[in-house]
Amino acid sequence: MYPVEYESHSDPDAVLLRRVAKGDEAAMRALVDAKLPRLLALAQRMLGDRAEAEDVAQETFLRIWKQAGHWQPGRAKFETWIHRVALNLCYDRLRRRREVAGEGVPEGIDPAPLPDAGLDAADDGQRVERALQRLAPRQREAIILVYYQDLSNRDAAAVMSISVEALESLLSRGRRMLQTLLLGDGENE
Repeated sequence: MYPVEYESHSDPDAVLLRRVAKGDEAAMRALVDAKLPRLLALAQRMLGDRAEAEDVAQETFLRIWKQAGHWQPGRAKFETWIHRVALNLCYDRLRRRREVAGEGVPEGIDPAPLPDAGLDAADDGQRVERALQRLAPRQREAIILVYYQDLSNRDAAAVMSISVEALESLLSRGRRMLQTLLLGDGENE
């Protein structure tokens, strides 16, 4: 049932990926140029850290280079596959964070806004990013895939290995929680 079957000729990345599988470095550079901005944005929104996002993107491309020959056209679009690889790497890092955080004595985080909060227009974007980090991981993943990565509901559902209906439910709950978090955050300012 999941993932959705696709015709290999309908995947715009199939030819490029076949060249990468043969060791074509120029094809890999073209793939990196085409996919890096979206993967960085995905990883940064999932992790909330630019340096970690860069590490995830690098590891994703390293895996593509090594495993391009194993990708099976027709099972899923390459775009779906590359998002799944990056998301899995993000979840690995998030799990390690929890393990490390659980080892020491937890420190309380001051919920008060920083003294310079609200000084510039970028603050709204930062508020949204903070709110995204507070969502349940699957809700955050669904929102990022659909609204930030511009995947269709069908493609996002395939990346997440869920039905379109389940994705729409995650989106609905995630949007409501974001609204609650953002309205609550605005009251603190």
